[in-house]
Amino acid sequence: MSERKNLCVLAATLPSDARLAARLGADEAAHALDRCMRRIERSIDSHGGTVIDSRADSVLAGFERCDSGILAACEILDRVRSLPPLSGTRQTVCIGLHYGMVESDPTQGHGPALAQRLAKLARHEQALVSGPAVLLLTPAARHAANPQEIRSAEIDALGVPVHAVGQRAGMVTSLPPTVRLSQRLRLRHQQDVLFVEEQRPVLLIGRELGNDVVIMDPRASRQHARIERRRDGFILVDDSSNGTYVSVDGARETCVKHGEIPLRGPGRIGCGFSAGEIERDLVFFDIV
Repeated sequence: MSERKNLCVLAATLPSDARLAARLGADEAAHALDRCMRRIERSIDSHGGTVIDSRADSVLAGFERCDSGILAACEILDRVRSLPPLSGTRQTVCIGLHYGMVESDPTQGHGPALAQRLAKLARHEQALVSGPAVLLLTPAARHAANPQEIRSAEIDALGVPVHAVGQRAGMVTSLPPTVRLSQRLRLRHQQDVLFVEEQRPVLLIGRELGNDVVIMDPRASRQHARIERRRDGFILVDDSSNGTYVSVDGARETCVKHGEIPLRGPGRIGCGFSAGEIERDLVFFDIV
């Protein structure tokens, strides 16, 4: 991957078991981990995934389509469960799945970070998938995700809905519609009109050509900001050197730097410069 892009990212970890390692010995325990990791990587490969990072007890993979990612997660759960127990104990796996931004270094970005956080929050033999990834599933694959959101203080702190994978296999479901989920954020830049919506929950803004919105101003950073569609609305996240200026009609302009701000339009966005500079390369937004 040569530039930032949005991907479905899968993180799988094998929880350590000190008692099992003590019973088996270091060499046999390492062999057991390797055998399990091979099954995980075969599942990723069989669904068209690309391994981003692989370690003795964890793997990070990217998928172009969320359908492929969630089917790989289901297959990993099945393959690991089918392994014979060792000294009376079965190896388990924890999985996180999220659709989001991946940097030019594919181990970095919001996508890998949140997928790994979900894997840490998952129980043994559980896969957790974020709401943005679920929203991009086709009806044929959506049955793999439980429509009921998982709630806890740690999960709520993530800022996105979270669902369990594979717990209601065979049941075709859909997420309950809400007024907020039906909304879209419309962006107008130069002659282009783009939407942050169910099919595109993350949009990238910056001076680099790989962004969804390319800002032709030297004060804009190459990877300036992103807009995310979350449970509580549309959020602009600044990653820039000079900050992002947001002006909402009827309110005072706000500058956010290495932070985030909700977008409640209509309004204007200036990347590294005031949104009041009408002649500049502004981005206009409203909620439709």
